[in-house]
Amino acid sequence: MKFRPLHDRVVIRRAEGDIKSKGGIIIPDTAKEKPQEGEVIAVGPGARDENGTLVPLDVKAGDFILFGKWSGTEVKIDGADLLIMKEADIMGVIDKSETAATDKTVAAKKAA
Repeated sequence: MKFRPLHDRVVIRRAEGDIKSKGGIIIPDTAKEKPQEGEVIAVGPGARDENGTLVPLDVKAGDFILFGKWSGTEVKIDGADLLIMKEADIMGVIDKSETAATDKTVAAKKAA
């Protein structure tokens, strides 16, 4: 089934949470905190302003985003647990390529 959100809504797949703590303790599913980041799966066409002009969304499918802890509505589509939220609930876009470059620089400095 193909799902297309309406207006300024966005469909998000939550990132997988860690199953182990930093100390190596395995965390059961019931005690795990849900991650506040995820990948945008689908976006609506955008919202309309006061003049009726369509304002496109700033996020696109494939973006990794950060959102509020209680943001969105949890739904199940084709057996997958997803979130539907408005674009206003999204705090920002995570640039994975910049994060990877920073991690490599830090690792190189530690090795030196």
